[in-house]
Amino acid sequence: MKHLRKEFYKLWKKRTFTLMKEPEYEQIIIGAGFAGICMAIKLKQAGMSNFIILERNCNLGGTWWDNAYPGAACDVESHLYSYSFKPNAVWSRQFSPQGEILDYLERCAAKYEVEKHLHLNCEVSQTIFDEAAAVWVVNTTTGKAFSARMIILCTGGLSQPALPDIKGLENFKGEMFHTARWDKSFDLAGKTVAVIGTGASAIQIVPAIAPVVKQLYLFQRTPPWIIAKDDKLISNFRKTLYKYLPFTRALHRWRLYWLHELMAIGFVVNVDVMKLFGKIALRYLKKSVKDETLRKKLTPNYIIGCKRILLSNDYYPALQRDNVAVVTESIETINETGVLTNQQQYPVDAIILATGFKAAEGVIPFTVKGKNSEDLNEAWRNGAEAYLGTSVSGFPNLFLVVGPNTGLGHSSMILMIEAQVHYIMECIQFMKKRNIKSAEVTKATQANFNTDLQKQLAKTVWQSGGCHSWYQNKNGKNVTLWPGFTFTFMRRTKRFEPGKYELVE
Repeated sequence: MKHLRKEFYKLWKKRTFTLMKEPEYEQIIIGAGFAGICMAIKLKQAGMSNFIILERNCNLGGTWWDNAYPGAACDVESHLYSYSFKPNAVWSRQFSPQGEILDYLERCAAKYEVEKHLHLNCEVSQTIFDEAAAVWVVNTTTGKAFSARMIILCTGGLSQPALPDIKGLENFKGEMFHTARWDKSFDLAGKTVAVIGTGASAIQIVPAIAPVVKQLYLFQRTPPWIIAKDDKLISNFRKTLYKYLPFTRALHRWRLYWLHELMAIGFVVNVDVMKLFGKIALRYLKKSVKDETLRKKLTPNYIIGCKRILLSNDYYPALQRDNVAVVTESIETINETGVLTNQQQYPVDAIILATGFKAAEGVIPFTVKGKNSEDLNEAWRNGAEAYLGTSVSGFPNLFLVVGPNTGLGHSSMILMIEAQVHYIMECIQFMKKRNIKSAEVTKATQANFNTDLQKQLAKTVWQSGGCHSWYQNKNGKNVTLWPGFTFTFMRRTKRFEPGKYELVE
């Protein structure tokens, strides 16, 4: 027993020494999507290079690496869905496809030499804050551990696929996969396929695969609001203009920005404005679908904007193909051969789960322990909260990009990402200048901010008429969306506010 105590003491001393020594890095960025790459670029531009990026995938790209399903594309115009500091004059389309967006992100990483900071296939299992040293220790599933003064979580809200709550999923003997885990090796040609879900991924996948499958059953629980997508090829003339006269490209981006900001009026200022959008969408539905029975199935019964508004030119035509059927019957179970509803059995060769992501639940896919070993996911059990979606009380030197209530229903998330990264850089530079060891937003600041934020959300379209969506958690609390314009968020994140933080020198 004495020998065991001695060995334990040696191990404890070794652990203490490991945690107490100076950290290997100044910053550890977790996630290499748009947010993580933006954070890395801004660190490099500020002359800071003592950081690493941990990415669980074998490639950078985040959601644009994960979501490689047929038809995947952005629903925000390319010239707005790109970094303001790295414009791309040669986007091929108004709304670029997944591959082109991923290529853009890879070129950005290469230009700013971010790749040498990347640790790929390196999934984080837990992060623990050592209070005495003010150091974060990050453990990974590879067995490697890293330490840093600061961690920046760029894991994103659309990183954890949500599986549907349907009995018997495990019993199906055919091929089944989520849209964010697309099996490229499986040939859909000539197969009978079930697509479960009618969200943003479904309206892109269905038109892409309908021409090649034998039969497609689309299982719809709630019809989405859909408007026409003003998508077209960008002419070589415009590309040349944007390349050699960059102010024309800047003007185009400026125009797109303010068109989207005007849309926010209906979301967050006057919900009645959404009635106009509803009329436009219903007119588009009536024009696109002549069959009255099918049109009735596809007509939403909730206010437009309450759930994500989708853009598509080919979804309605795809649903009218002879080999496509929209099924609105309730699914009772998945069995060995297919989908059983409350009316009949649908035998299928493959099931595609177009059921979205855990955006409002389980935001952080690993353990994060701050002061007093407080677990972040436990602290968020009743709904994720942060200050400006960026700082969390009880978790010093931890920052989030695309954190709670930073999502948008009307514009480009790149705008929010850049604003948050700017705020974090302001904090980092303040800490360096004042030789600050740790910074933690005060509990009162966070509480007051979120109280005001929820009051604002109560007036928005997302909380109107009892509508429930993936924007809300199981308790009905909206923890994903920003209840305002992007320029109001940019203004609030323009300067770091030391008076709202507990600073330790």
